[in-house]
Amino acid sequence: MIKKWLTDITPARVILGGFAALILTGALLLMLPFATRDGQGAGFLDALFTATSATCVTGLVVQDTAQYWSTFGHVVLLTLIQIGGMGVVTMAVAISMLAGRKIGLKQRWIMQESISAPQVGGILKMTGFILKASFLMEGVGALLLSIRFIPKYGLLKGLWYGLFHSISAFCNAGFDLQGHEAAFSSLTGYTGDPVINLTVMALIVLGGIGFLTWEDLLHHKHHFSHYRLQTKLVLTFTAVLLVVPALFFFFYEFSRGHWEGMSLGQRLLAAAFQSVTTRTAGFNTVDLTLFSQSSLLIMIMLMLVGGSSGSTAGGFKVTTLSVLVATAFSTFRQKEHTQAFGRRLPNETLRSAATIFLMYLLLFLGGGIAIACVEEVSLLSALFESGSAIATVGLSLGLTPTLSAFSRLLLIFLMYFGRVGGLTLIFAVVRQDRNPGQLPQERITVG
Repeated sequence: MIKKWLTDITPARVILGGFAALILTGALLLMLPFATRDGQGAGFLDALFTATSATCVTGLVVQDTAQYWSTFGHVVLLTLIQIGGMGVVTMAVAISMLAGRKIGLKQRWIMQESISAPQVGGILKMTGFILKASFLMEGVGALLLSIRFIPKYGLLKGLWYGLFHSISAFCNAGFDLQGHEAAFSSLTGYTGDPVINLTVMALIVLGGIGFLTWEDLLHHKHHFSHYRLQTKLVLTFTAVLLVVPALFFFFYEFSRGHWEGMSLGQRLLAAAFQSVTTRTAGFNTVDLTLFSQSSLLIMIMLMLVGGSSGSTAGGFKVTTLSVLVATAFSTFRQKEHTQAFGRRLPNETLRSAATIFLMYLLLFLGGGIAIACVEEVSLLSALFESGSAIATVGLSLGLTPTLSAFSRLLLIFLMYFGRVGGLTLIFAVVRQDRNPGQLPQERITVG
């Protein structure tokens, strides 16, 4: 059985195994004595949780990153974030290309599945484009962030902080090194800093819209009508999901009494940042425990949606939401097929979107209810943590460090599931039904 499974390697199994191997390797490295500041190394569960969070570019932590881990630990975390954000298969193929090895058809097929490319042809060129564009954006982001970090921390440490936070933001990871003054403080010390806020927001959005969207924008520039349907849907829904919540946060949340100490500029930046960071980035510039229940619920919904397919972001994806919305509108208009921007979507896409949405919803609710029961905390707080985990976001209300071993293991599973993707996990385990026969059809009433 095992031999047969190993010989029948599929892209789903390669992705699944690659992430698992990277997580275990990272956990072992974080258990080394010199990985922590106290020289004793992390316990297995803490190391496994942190390695999973970094590899799955989530950002949930049980120990403050700056206070607990040493410089070596930070390097390990940044490496896991970079590989996990770009994709294990992408980085493996990139290393093989640099080493001058020939990339076979099967490797190209796996690469296609890894980055959600529409075809195998040109996949190596696409990989090169992804790596160059990613490193360029991360480099520019690091320099911009260093403008603020160098005066505060010195040249070398300032550059290191700029690089760490730039990669973490672009990969939508949410790990930070700002906990020296106050543990788990994230970017709350830079609430009104336009350089930090705008740079981090730009990196988050660029990393979250997807590699295929970059390519489309590069080739067709500002000609919206020439874009692929996926690009049109990603840009449209991303814009809506950024602007509408930002307006809500500004006019409702930050108009409440306990935020009156913030200036108008700080409120504008904070509203925009909290809307952007729910793209599965995990940074925060204000104390989220002060948010109203309405704002927290909106943040949970935004986190679950996440970014775009084939990006560094998590969630059930903007493209999934766009398909579900397009299907609903087509049903309202009594259209036989789902339509969007003058194109008809295939039924296979509709089935995949509905399946992914249902899987994420069930695991999100199941995980939150389980944590609430075991830890005896409020359901909203538990749902916030489970949503943050399965959508690989990293935002937290401070509950994660206090959780029991059971709840931490549950969050580890949710982070892993959220990063590799629901369909990838199912396809890796369940064998394809090769029965060509069709069962008799019978209608049922819905709604």
